[in-house]
Amino acid sequence: MPMEPLICADTATRVSSVLNRDVKQFGKKHMFDTNEETCWNSDQGTRQWVALDFPRTVKVSQLHIQFQGGFSSRLCTLEGCRTGEELVKISDLYPDDTNAMQISFATLRAGFQVEETALDKLKITFENSTDFFGRIVVYHLRVLGERL
Repeated sequence: MPMEPLICADTATRVSSVLNRDVKQFGKKHMFDTNEETCWNSDQGTRQWVALDFPRTVKVSQLHIQFQGGFSSRLCTLEGCRTGEELVKISDLYPDDTNAMQISFATLRAGFQVEETALDKLKITFENSTDFFGRIVVYHLRVLGERL
């Protein structure tokens, strides 16, 4: 079955924080709008995160993420679960501190990888920011796989 984007209008999204609480300029919606000029910008602090609650069970195969260089994370932890269950760790990702789109594949053996798992909820935790104040800036976030 071909991979398809899993984030849709019915996907509930939450984030740890928004810079100065300015959701109009830096809100979570900007990670998904495909506009090169907009982004989600977290406020300062440790362990920023993005949580996705899919409208139906999915199997995640790829994660595409584009940070602003200098505001990325050295370590990202992916957690997921089915509805009614507790989050469990799926993978650790080690993205580069760059402006480039970074793509994880479920089939990779090292580096930026995602373990294929059927889930209803996905949480991406940015464990340690490359920014001194702990801010994270994400221009694009896509999750691909299949709907079950």
